[in-house]
Amino acid sequence: MMSGKHFKAHEVSCCIKYFIFGFNIIFWLLGVAFLGIGLWAWSEKFSVFLGIIFFLELTAGVLAFVFKDWIKDQLNIFINSNIRAYRDDIDLQNVIDFTQEYWECCGAFGADDWNMNIYFNCTDSNPSREKCGVPFSCCTKDPAEDVINTQCGYDIRAKADSEQRTFIYIKGCVPQFEKWLQDHLTVVAGIFIGIALLQIFGICLAQNLVSDIEAVRESCLFT
Repeated sequence: MMSGKHFKAHEVSCCIKYFIFGFNIIFWLLGVAFLGIGLWAWSEKFSVFLGIIFFLELTAGVLAFVFKDWIKDQLNIFINSNIRAYRDDIDLQNVIDFTQEYWECCGAFGADDWNMNIYFNCTDSNPSREKCGVPFSCCTKDPAEDVINTQCGYDIRAKADSEQRTFIYIKGCVPQFEKWLQDHLTVVAGIFIGIALLQIFGICLAQNLVSDIEAVRESCLFT
């Protein structure tokens, strides 16, 4: 005889259910990845592939050191070409603004590089309100200001150099980037060395895996 009490049936927790489902997906993906690596190693190409990548990275590092002046010139050309097209592409405009704000710089080698832009040049024939100015991202930031003044760079290059220093960054982005690299040389070098060591370790593991597979395959042939 059943009593009047009703017992609530136990339900499987949704969190546990999705957690186990997620785990199954992760292990399935890892299994596929390791299977792919195993097949690659079986054909004795994986360690060679890692070795090629390591060699290419090493070559790129040496070339970057040898041709650093050429790289600096190319960076200058790249920034100047983007300055010319500053108002033509909103994504490019955001990249330039982020770069100048992050490096606290203006132009490739100085604020006068903005003369290459048709809206910011100082020529008499320029009808733009931004004439002889710079983008707001060149302006020094006032911590007390919560709202960005997008007109802070108007007419600034018409002022004397000593006065410009108060309102805008006067250093170019190329030398600022070089300075950043010099200040963080140890960190950058450490990161590249760490990556190189991991790749060498991966090459050794892959080669060892290939040797083990070959040994197993030979033992199977003789049994």
